[in-house]
Amino acid sequence: MFGDLTSAEKLYIEPYLDAAFARKAPGEKFSALINPATYTCKYEFEYDDTQAGGKSSVKMKFNKIKPQKFTFDFLFDSTGVVKNASVLNVSVTNPFAEPASVAEQIEDFKKKIIEFKGDTHRPYYLKIHWGTLLFKGVLTQIDIEYKVFTPDGTPIRAVAKCSFTESIEDSLREAKENRQSADITHERVFTGTERLDRLSTEIYGRDEYYIAIAAFNKLDGFRKIRPGTTLLFPPLEK
Repeated sequence: MFGDLTSAEKLYIEPYLDAAFARKAPGEKFSALINPATYTCKYEFEYDDTQAGGKSSVKMKFNKIKPQKFTFDFLFDSTGVVKNASVLNVSVTNPFAEPASVAEQIEDFKKKIIEFKGDTHRPYYLKIHWGTLLFKGVLTQIDIEYKVFTPDGTPIRAVAKCSFTESIEDSLREAKENRQSADITHERVFTGTERLDRLSTEIYGRDEYYIAIAAFNKLDGFRKIRPGTTLLFPPLEK
């Protein structure tokens, strides 16, 4: 469930006040006590599977790509076995110091990334950093499992199973979507290995526009196109 205790680079989460991730929230970032050994990345695609009456099968019609989702487990421990330091080193951490209780650790976690703050009246937007991973989103669910207890029932170890959903600012999302849209003019430099009908399918979703594309670009034909030729793909008329 969790990785190397002595790993120098710890997963950490930075809270932000805005969807553009331009304004950092006050306070400290949250650093994982122990890096997770794994995490789950989920991609989900939505299709319209409406079936006409009397038909035995249906053509799946693409609707949208849902926001990306990540799932992490975070450990909270007050047994004294795990020291809260980037490296287990007595010069960094006092080995005789009383560890914070699990309840205190979880409250600190909630304070840094969950609680409603300031004039936003909503939980923070979050950046998750770990190695090459940079994920921007929001916390959508947290399940805390208490695992080890003292004789009086006080929890001394817990695991928080956290689900995060990607969040992209509207202007950035629209720019990304528009770059892939058939409603704007696209430009391609022909390499000599493509075919015009396949480029038509890539941009418009159908291969039948290749003759119109050749005419629009004033080509002599659609079979022998000189490599390096810049081709324009105009928007479809609605």
